[in-house]
Amino acid sequence: MTDYTADEMMTVAAARQLRDDTACFVGIGLPSTAANLARATHAPNLVLVYESGCLGAKPDRLPLSIGDGILADTADAVVSVPEVFNYWLQPGRIDVGFLGAAQLDRYGNINTTVVGGDYTDPRVRLPGAGGAPEIAASCGEVVVIVRQSLRTFVERVDFVTSVGYGSGPGDRARLGLRGGGPRTVITDLGVLEADPRTCELTLTRLHPGGTVEQARAATGWPLAVSDDLSTGEPPTDDELAVLRALEATKKAVR
Repeated sequence: MTDYTADEMMTVAAARQLRDDTACFVGIGLPSTAANLARATHAPNLVLVYESGCLGAKPDRLPLSIGDGILADTADAVVSVPEVFNYWLQPGRIDVGFLGAAQLDRYGNINTTVVGGDYTDPRVRLPGAGGAPEIAASCGEVVVIVRQSLRTFVERVDFVTSVGYGSGPGDRARLGLRGGGPRTVITDLGVLEADPRTCELTLTRLHPGGTVEQARAATGWPLAVSDDLSTGEPPTDDELAVLRALEATKKAVR
């Protein structure tokens, strides 16, 4: 398969970030698609944890929400929501948190709450936080998957729903956040990683056919680019076949 979309490249690149034999706290939507793709390809022992209390879910189709029955039907265990957060997430027992975003800034702070105006009278009210603030605070590392545009990659988020690196180095420690923060951001243009010194998101890898100029034009701040910038591998035939089969199951349920 030589033809693939930007979204397919993004989802495959995100799936490749997940390692076998690790626990992943999965957000719904693109994170869930990428996590299930990883489990169906290179990471069969990836443990999927959903906010609804499903531990070790093994859905044979893409779930439509965290309350989709397929998650409970295929889980190793189903526990209460307070147990997921109090016992599994907050003490640091989850390796990777997988999140989306409506807005993202240079320090990986995420907004999924309001856009424009203020909290009481916004231009747009978004779905809200859910479990994302705790995931961002407590997982060993966070992977964010989001389409890159000036609307999404903003100089400063309108509302900090989930803290990334705050205003820069030292903020996570000052706030007492246990987890490692947003180490990697996967977009439809490439891959950004947090600079270990400045904590600023830096473009480290482009998807095939992408350019630095495209990435900078879709970013609302002066985007840092790694001196070792590379180009990632395109999706394999197997990855595309599995991804498209998963997407087809979602359409069939609807």
